[in-house]
This record gives sequence, structure tokens and C-alpha cells, in this order.
Amino acid sequence: MIHPSAIVHPSANLAKGVEVGPFCIVGENVTIGARSTLLAHVIVNGHTTIGEDVIVHPFASIGATSQDRKAADEISYTKIGNRTIIREYASIHRATGPEKSTVIGDDCLLLAYTHVAHNCTIGNDVTMSNLAQVAGQVVVEDHAGIGGMVGVHQDVRIGAYAFVGGMARIVRDVPPYFLAEGNPAEVHGLNSVGLRRRNFTSETIAELKNAYKLIYRSGNNMRQAIELLRAEVTSEAGRHLLAFLEAPSERGILK
Repeated sequence: MIHPSAIVHPSANLAKGVEVGPFCIVGENVTIGARSTLLAHVIVNGHTTIGEDVIVHPFASIGATSQDRKAADEISYTKIGNRTIIREYASIHRATGPEKSTVIGDDCLLLAYTHVAHNCTIGNDVTMSNLAQVAGQVVVEDHAGIGGMVGVHQDVRIGAYAFVGGMARIVRDVPPYFLAEGNPAEVHGLNSVGLRRRNFTSETIAELKNAYKLIYRSGNNMRQAIELLRAEVTSEAGRHLLAFLEAPSERGILK
């Protein structure tokens, strides 16, 4: 189902049920999964793979050369998961570096004018609100939410189930399960509403609240807080938070 005004390279691989709307351009090395739709004026190029049941809205650009000054004429990739929705004017750039990838997971929602730069990894079920922008090498874990007009510095990590409030400037890592906002951004507590909506138990939420107090309200430095958390966390969420804090970080943890 390809509109007569669309330009689709004969070597592109389109699965059964793909729809390509008016004035779309699909490049030579593009693969699009079953039942996915490019509504109109969408450009997909580079070595790009789009999963099944994806919807891409008008004027989005996927797989363009990265804006990184180090980018060369290498073969690198853009990968979009299943059931993801990409709204108007969103841009997702392919990676810098041979055989490297920019990855968007399953069930994501990227609203209008969002930007995902080179070498980013966006997890599953992530929501990026209008005009949210993430620079190169950013990692966003599963189920995180990024508010409108947020700017995320390169190499930052945003943890699972975290929420970043609108218009925040994020220059350091946001730990999982917490809420951050402001310019400069600060962590303001647990993402309690999001956790309840995701059916976290009251026991797990209480453990995460205690972890927040140890990290942000007890006067401990990060090393001391990690030592205390090692002795106290028992839930899967608590262990994930601890692992995030202990993992190598280019930017450090947001305080």
C-alpha cells in the first residue's frame, strides 16, 4: 500500500501490510515491519529498521546522518522497536561510528518535535513529550517519562520509571524511580504517582522513599549512601536503584 507520490527504493524491505503515505521517501537500506504506517511526508533513510505496528506521523525524519562532527561515511544503524508511535517533526539520527546503533525500544511515544541524537538508547515504553531533546549517547531506561521542552546533556542516563518535569535542564544522571525538574535540575522526591499507576507495592514504594532520604536528605555523600543501601534494599526495584548508582557514569548522579 504505497501512495503514488511516495518514493521507495526498490531494495527497501517492506513487510506485509506496510502503508507508505503521500510524499514519503524510503531509502535503499530500510526495513519496515508488518503493519507499520508512514502517514505522509516521512523520510526514512540510512541503515534503518522499523519494527511492527509502528506509526510515523508527517514530517518525521528517521535515520539521517548524525549531527556529530566526528560522523564519517561509515555504516551505522537506527533501530525502532514494535508499536512505537513517532509524532510530527520528530527526528531520530543514526549512530556515529562503524556498526554502532541508535535504538528506540518497543511501545514508545515520541511526541511532536522530539529529537533523539546519535548513539542514544531509549528503552521500552518511554514517553518523550513535545520538544524534548536528548543529545548523543544518552540512555533512557524502560518506562521513563521526559516532559515537554526538556534538554538532556550528552552521556546522561535516565533511570527506569523516572520522570523529568517539563523545561528541565538535565546535565547529570537521574536515578530510577525519582522525579527531577528545574533549571538547573534537582531531584525532588519519588515518582510516587507513576509508581502507583504501575502497581508497585506499598512495601516497595516505602523502600524507595527510604532510599531517597538516604541519598538526598541525610547528609550522606554518594559513597556513604550506597554503602547504607547495600545493607537495606530487599526489593527488585531497590536492587535496580543500587545497581544504577554503582554503575560507571560519565556525568555523575544528579543531586
